[in-house]
Amino acid sequence: MTHIEHPDLPGRTEVANYKSAFVHSVCGIYDMERIKTYIANLQAAIDALPMGKIKRIIDLILEAYKADKQVFVIGNGGSASTASHFACDLGKGTIVQGKRRLRIMSLTDNVAMMTAWANDLSYDDIFVEQLKNLLNRDDLLIGISASGNSKNVLKAIEYANSMDCTTIGLTGFDGGKLAKLADESIIVDSYDYGPVEDIHLILDHIIRTWIYEELTNS
Repeated sequence: MTHIEHPDLPGRTEVANYKSAFVHSVCGIYDMERIKTYIANLQAAIDALPMGKIKRIIDLILEAYKADKQVFVIGNGGSASTASHFACDLGKGTIVQGKRRLRIMSLTDNVAMMTAWANDLSYDDIFVEQLKNLLNRDDLLIGISASGNSKNVLKAIEYANSMDCTTIGLTGFDGGKLAKLADESIIVDSYDYGPVEDIHLILDHIIRTWIYEELTNS
């Protein structure tokens, strides 16, 4: 065996290089397995989606559109960005030339308004207080919460229910309180925030595509 000696550690370089290559190889295999596991878990949650409920939620949004009602979307953290994504996709991505546009907005985008209510009242009230300015009877509210237990989302859903509005919950885990409070809900079959949030975005894209095609062909 030929040794390539380190100037300060004679006879050690070859062994060190061998160990380094071995460690990198093992770590690389482990990293690949982690990626495969995440994808497999995500796919399993996608396969478990309730297709009938997805169609029902699409129908509710279309009903709101046909009645010229306002749609609101709310959420926290990653779900706040999903709420913004929903409002963008359904507000802009469903436009059909010559057709009335879907009226939708996310209540997570006005930082001044949210922080004012959080500072002066409580974080639990950041959505419900905005709704008191904007919500009309028979409007539609979509609440997004992976755990289903975000207090500010629940409070907003309760208020919307009291206003005879249609309420939709997008959740994960066991559905939490949101799944019980909302008129219709989809519970992503995962207890991992990542796949739950991934699938909420997939649902956004499914809904946008369906509504756009519906408006195009009607």
